[in-house]
Amino acid sequence: MLRPVIIPLLFMLLLPMSAVAQVLNNCSFSVTNVNFGNVDTLTSGAVDTTGNVNITCNSTLGATFRICLNLNAGTGGSTSGVRHMLGPDNARLNYNFFQDAARATPWGSRTQSALGTPVFLQLSVPILGSVSTSRTIYARVAGDQQGVSPGVYTSTFAGANVELNWRTTSAASCDGLTQNPTNSNFSVQANVTPNCNVTAQDINFGNHGVLDAAVDATGAVAVNCTSGTTYNVGLNNGLNGDGPTQRRMMLGEQAITYGLYQDAARSQPWGNTIGSNTASGTGAGATQNLTVYGRVPSQTTPAPGTYTDTVVVTVTY
Repeated sequence: MLRPVIIPLLFMLLLPMSAVAQVLNNCSFSVTNVNFGNVDTLTSGAVDTTGNVNITCNSTLGATFRICLNLNAGTGGSTSGVRHMLGPDNARLNYNFFQDAARATPWGSRTQSALGTPVFLQLSVPILGSVSTSRTIYARVAGDQQGVSPGVYTSTFAGANVELNWRTTSAASCDGLTQNPTNSNFSVQANVTPNCNVTAQDINFGNHGVLDAAVDATGAVAVNCTSGTTYNVGLNNGLNGDGPTQRRMMLGEQAITYGLYQDAARSQPWGNTIGSNTASGTGAGATQNLTVYGRVPSQTTPAPGTYTDTVVVTVTY
């Protein structure tokens, strides 16, 4: 008897294993411009502003990024750890970047340690995720720069002057963290405005019984104008005067006539008309003292008493 023999056949299809997913990590950043606006150097005080560093990191499998933010000197350069903005005729305006609002910890880089240390931070990113953060740049124009001329001052940061480095392997600081250099660019700007300050010293002609001869006395006007700023100092005619040499000190209805002059010879009246009888000068970023020469000419002596007048000093620049 014949019996059928059944032989099972096994068919196999060999398929390749699926490819392992590629790990992709990256970070990018940008920096806002730092603008101090108008800066009055005559105040002697510091001027503060801020900027921002914005950072975004991405990861396909999740990672903790160790990030180092380096800020160098910019095109204005630096001296002994102080950055400069450059203005008219390459004049310098000193400023700096700091890591804290108190402006106590300078923000520098691993390549220019005189400027301070770079900023180190960590950023954890989930699987197939993206995380963004920001750090504030605390900027300050240093005080006591009265000698700086008016104008727009700038410094530009690009390339190696502003660099972010990152890695996902262990790191506790910026030491040795040089991987994945990424650059951005931004600028720093300040506008030093022309300005003048003025103070005046009273003129006291003293005590006199009879005004039968000229009586002379002096006072002073102290002018402090931004370096290079041209100015004119004018003196008005007082409360009751008819001109620079016909001012009047009053006591009730009685008056003593006097004049104010620019020179010791009392030949150049000091008035309030620019181009005619004002005193002119150029600011040096320091106080400049101008002597005011006063004279009471001989005249009929009025009743005894104290005679006074008020003269307004005007500085035009």
